[in-house]
Amino acid sequence: MQNVIFYTKENCSICDDARSLLDLLKYDYTFQVEERDIYSKDEWLEKYQLMIPVVKIKSTTLDCEQISYEALEKALKEAN
Repeated sequence: MQNVIFYTKENCSICDDARSLLDLLKYDYTFQVEERDIYSKDEWLEKYQLMIPVVKIKSTTLDCEQISYEALEKALKEAN
């Protein structure tokens, strides 16, 4: 099963939107989402603070400006 890493934080509306897109894609693709709160590790906070939400699928990393249904779907297809 494909593992998708989702960097997020609480009270983030664009994070909620990105999560909704991932939930929609679960109807057509098999993957599990590993949600990581950027405030739980200093390393994640430093790296992703201005970029969240961030989705990592194998070697593809999409930040808040790149996340769309199409981009996520393409990354999932390429990862298989």
